[in-house]
Amino acid sequence: MTDSDQENELKSETEATAEASNSDTEAPQSAEAAEVDLAVELAAALEEAAKHRDVALRAEAEMENVRRRAARDVEHAHKFGNEKLIQNILPVIDSLEKGIESAAQVSADDSATKAIIEGMNLCLKMFTDVLAKEGLSIVDPSGEPFNPNLHQAMSMVESPDMEPNSVVAVVQKGYTLNERLVRPAMVMVSKAPAGESGSVDETV
Repeated sequence: MTDSDQENELKSETEATAEASNSDTEAPQSAEAAEVDLAVELAAALEEAAKHRDVALRAEAEMENVRRRAARDVEHAHKFGNEKLIQNILPVIDSLEKGIESAAQVSADDSATKAIIEGMNLCLKMFTDVLAKEGLSIVDPSGEPFNPNLHQAMSMVESPDMEPNSVVAVVQKGYTLNERLVRPAMVMVSKAPAGESGSVDETV
């Protein structure tokens, strides 16, 4: 083998060693770059998933609010859907009560008059029983403290036998429907005799 051949062979071995070294160096760099890319992609995917989760939670909360509002509206309709009808019926009850009061003041010795009064009382009881099943309650506060949330003062009278701001007489009964006021009771309220302090508290 000549000197030229030896030089060429040595050169080839050197180049092969250099290429192998470069390959070994590039492999870890490629792996590191791939890991970085995967980390970036993972972070982006997690961020996107978080956004979608937030949107889903908001939509679920909104649907729950809609369901609650719908349930509340249905409950309200069941409780107060017949309020207008009841308001129109109340004057009929008032008339029956006034008729019974008037008949009671007249001598009822004959059986016919007694039968009429009994019939009117029966009709009144049937009316009030039916309305009570619908949630209607009578507000008849005679002798009770004046309550501006349920009572409407028509006048004030001196009454030494009652505490000031008490209901002396009920001019017209009031009514509540499922604990909501339909009509306030019209009342006369006591006040302290002249020279004593006392006033109706019409504030809540």
